[in-house]
Amino acid sequence: MHDGEVIRAEALGKTYAEGKLHTPVFDGLELSVHAGETVAILGVSGAGKSTLLHLLGGLDTPTAGEVFVAGQKMSALSDAHRGQLRNRALGFVYQFHHLLPEFTALENVMLPVLLGGTAVPDAEQRARALLESVGLGHRLEHKPGELSGGERQRAAVARALVNAPACVLGDEPTGNLDEKTAATVFELMLELNRAKRTSLVLVTHDRRLARRLDRVLELHQGKLRELRTDEV
Repeated sequence: MHDGEVIRAEALGKTYAEGKLHTPVFDGLELSVHAGETVAILGVSGAGKSTLLHLLGGLDTPTAGEVFVAGQKMSALSDAHRGQLRNRALGFVYQFHHLLPEFTALENVMLPVLLGGTAVPDAEQRARALLESVGLGHRLEHKPGELSGGERQRAAVARALVNAPACVLGDEPTGNLDEKTAATVFELMLELNRAKRTSLVLVTHDRRLARRLDRVLELHQGKLRELRTDEV
């Protein structure tokens, strides 16, 4: 890892084996994400964008190569330590919010902090402040089923940021929203990225959103290529 890097992928390979059939997704993929940087990853459906995000987040293991998060080699950690590092250093936002339906917005956002061992009053204070900053101060006691799609996604963004992670990994986080709501959630993510100096790696098919980020990479035939401004 070099100074200022929050995530690094070195010679990353992933192959899915089904019987005698071996399907390579990447081979020798390289990626470096620096502190506070925003990176978009584009690619056609089936190119392996979600797989790459899962590998970067330690949710899946590569067939070859290494992923480093906050200077730590993921493959060298036990499952428990990998889980702790993920909870502390990374935040995740998916196309579907993945909020727990039986918990309120406040409880959902408190969960990652409680898992990190923080006392309930402190966890509640942090979750409340973040939900207020994403415009959900009036929705703290509402369960996901009582929130609109945009509100659920804003709560999911708050949950991803509550532990002040080094990097947020987003998998089409606005893909399930109408255009206006998507734009609002995206602006919010950029605003929080700037305010908290959290890096952002965003898998998206929306080139207009991608253009707003510091770097745009395209995943094509298992390799990442940086796109020039006029190519996006």
